Amino acid sequence: MVFSSLTFLFFYLPVVLVMYFAAPLHWRNVVLLIVSLFFYGWGEPVYITIMVVSILIDYSHGLLVEKYRDNDKKARRFVAQSVVFNLLLLGFFKYYDFFAANLSLIPGVQIPQLGLSLPIGISFFTFQTMSYTIDVYRRDAPVQRNLLTFGTFVTMFPQLIAGPIVKYKTVARELNERSHGPEEFASGVQLFVIGLAKKVLLANSIGALWETSLAAQLSGTMTVAGGWLGLAAYSFQIYFDFSGYSDMAIGLGRMFGFHFEQNFDHPYLSSSVTEFWRRWHMSLTSWFREYVYIPLGGNRGGTARTLRNIVIVWFLTGFWHGAGWNFILWGLYFAVWLILEKFLLKGILFKTPAWVKHLYTLVVVAVGWGIFAIEDMGRCLAYLSTCFGNGALWSAADIYALRSYALTLIVLALASTLLGKRVWGALSARLRQALFPVLMVGALVLCTAYLVDGSYNPFLYFRF
Repeated sequence: MVFSSLTFLFFYLPVVLVMYFAAPLHWRNVVLLIVSLFFYGWGEPVYITIMVVSILIDYSHGLLVEKYRDNDKKARRFVAQSVVFNLLLLGFFKYYDFFAANLSLIPGVQIPQLGLSLPIGISFFTFQTMSYTIDVYRRDAPVQRNLLTFGTFVTMFPQLIAGPIVKYKTVARELNERSHGPEEFASGVQLFVIGLAKKVLLANSIGALWETSLAAQLSGTMTVAGGWLGLAAYSFQIYFDFSGYSDMAIGLGRMFGFHFEQNFDHPYLSSSVTEFWRRWHMSLTSWFREYVYIPLGGNRGGTARTLRNIVIVWFLTGFWHGAGWNFILWGLYFAVWLILEKFLLKGILFKTPAWVKHLYTLVVVAVGWGIFAIEDMGRCLAYLSTCFGNGALWSAADIYALRSYALTLIVLALASTLLGKRVWGALSARLRQALFPVLMVGALVLCTAYLVDGSYNPFLYFRF
C-alpha cells in the first residue's frame, strides 16, 4: 500500500486516525504498532515475521548494552552483534542473488539464485534499528524498556517503507510522551497534501517523457536532445516522487505527534555536487556521516584517509540503493566528483559565476541519475554516449516532445525553487488564511481525480 493510492487515502488513513485518537493516551503506541504491522503486511504478510524478529533482536541487545554499560568490551560486543544481524538480514534478502550471479561467472563456480522478493522498506528499517543500539551505547538516547514502544519505533508506518530514515534518538522522547494539538495536526495535513500533490500532479506528469526516451533508445532513434530531455524528465520525476513521499511521511508523523527531520531542501538550487548532497535525501546522508564516515575517521588523519573514507561511504551509499553494478558505479561516480570538489575544484568553483556553477551541478547530477535509473550497464553507457554526441543532434520527435511537455517542464523547474514559498510569504496573513483551505481542498480533489482517472502511479523508491 502506498500513500498515493485511493485505498490509503479514503480507507486506511481515516480508519487509523479514528482508532488512534479514540484510544486512551497510554494505548496509542499499541494502536500505531498494530496498524503499522497491518500496513506493512498488506502486500507481503509473510515478511511481518522478519520485522518481528528484527524488533526482538535489537530490543534485547539494547537492554544488554545498557546492562553492561560499565563493561565497555561486552557492551561493544552486543552493539556489534546487533549491527551484524541487521546487515546479514539486509544482505541475505537484498544482495544474495547479486553475489550468487556474479560469483557464478567464475569458471567452476555455480551458486543457485533464490529469487526471493525484497521485503518492502528493508533498507530503511534495518538502518533505523541499527541506530538504536548505537545511540544507546553512545548515551545519545535512553534505552527503551517497553517492547511495544520499541516495536512502534521500528514499524511506524509513516516512514516505514521509504523514510526519511529516523534515528532513534530523534524520536526517543516523543515515543514516550508527545502532544497532539490542532495546530500540529493541521500542519501535518498541510505537509501531507503538499507531498501528495508533488507526487501525483508533478512527478507522475513527467514520467512518461522519461519512458519515451528509453523507448527511443531501444528502437535506435534517440538523439542527443532526446537523451537530455529524458534525463531532465527523470531528474524531476525522482525529485518530486521521493521528496513528495518524504513530505507525506513527515506530515503523517506530525499528525500522530512525531517530528521527523527534513529530508529535502531544494537540492536543484545547489551550486556544487557537495551542496547537492547536503540537500538531497538528508536523512541518509546524515546517517552515513554519523555512523560510518565519522567513525572511520572522517577528514582526520590526512588526505589519503579522507579519500579512502569518502570512497567507502559512497560505495556503500550506492550499494545501499540496490544490488546492481549501476548503483555501485553511481556511488563511486559521486565519490569522484566530491573528491574533485574537495581537493581540486574548490578554488575554481569559488571564482566561477553562479549560473555556471548551477548549470555544472545540474549536468553532473543528471548524468548521475542516468546511471542510477538504467540498471543494464551496456544500455546505460549507450544512453549516456548518445547524450554526449554519439548520435543525431535532434529530430522532429524531440520538437514534438518539447512542445508537448514545455509547460510541464517550466512548472517543474519553478516548483524546484523557492518561488512558491516566497510568493506565499509575500501575501497578507488574512489572504493566506482565506486561501489555505481552498488550496488544500483543491489539491486533494485534483489528486483524487488524477488517481481515479490515471493508471500511471509508480513509486520509484518502493524497490529500496
